[in-house]
Amino acid sequence: MALQQTVKDKVVFSGIGLHSGKEVTMTVRPADAGTGVIFHRIDLDPAVSIEAVAQNVVNTRLSTTIGKGGAVVSTIEHLMAALTGCGIDNVHVDIDGPEVPIMDGSAAPFVDGLRKVGTSSLNLPKKYLVVKKPITVVDGDKKISIIPSRYYRISFDMRFNHPVVNNQFRSMKFSQEVFGRDFAPARTFGFLIEVETLKANGLARGGSLDNAVVIGDEGILNEGGLRYEDEFVRHKIMDSVGDLALAGYPLIGHVKAYKSGHDLNHKLVTEILAKTDCWKLVEMNEEAGTRSACPVSSPELAWSEA
Repeated sequence: MALQQTVKDKVVFSGIGLHSGKEVTMTVRPADAGTGVIFHRIDLDPAVSIEAVAQNVVNTRLSTTIGKGGAVVSTIEHLMAALTGCGIDNVHVDIDGPEVPIMDGSAAPFVDGLRKVGTSSLNLPKKYLVVKKPITVVDGDKKISIIPSRYYRISFDMRFNHPVVNNQFRSMKFSQEVFGRDFAPARTFGFLIEVETLKANGLARGGSLDNAVVIGDEGILNEGGLRYEDEFVRHKIMDSVGDLALAGYPLIGHVKAYKSGHDLNHKLVTEILAKTDCWKLVEMNEEAGTRSACPVSSPELAWSEA
């Protein structure tokens, strides 16, 4: 059986919150099988624990925020994407502020830190949410759907009316290697013309050229330019991996997104969980007798109902 995973040891991340502008320290530490991902606001007295599941999402404006009992943790999507990208199912996340640190604007620092401490197998099998029937959510001209597939795949069609960004499309067949190399380093981005408006509304207070790609009228303002020619759509896919992780299980299905964002991603997860006839939970058998680093894309693996 493919077993659930946690981190071998604790790993600490420190930095500034993108929207709050506040310094924050976050410790990811091991958790037992079946725990999932739980954030603990240790700066509060008493501390408040918030499970990273769709039911606890309280805001999706510019990022994904979870909350409980009046306490919140925002901008969780990059860390959630990194955990998914490293195959990690169960961790406790101790955080001393209301927002996950933005680091360099990508998931790469989280992936690097998690890989350095490594993972440990736990005593319960990993369960996957396998889509059996198509599910679609539409909001105006935006659309996102998930259809049956042997693999976890995300195809994203991004549209912006801007000469620098314009339209971009990319499809990712998920694996830990592909995610870590081609998508985790893609940074968040924003338009210079919107920065002052965002800050006036209490957002992007911690944003800078060190943690975001800033787009001006004539081009990219960051001295080093882009990490990929299509870094923007790669970041959208990375965000989607993090948002969709709030389903509570790794997904097996093909996500097709058109102009989607945090809000529509969350609506898709909510719709998936509500339509229980459209999916089933499965465990994975290893017929070949060897464990794959990325079981969801290995042809020798067969499904059995959980």
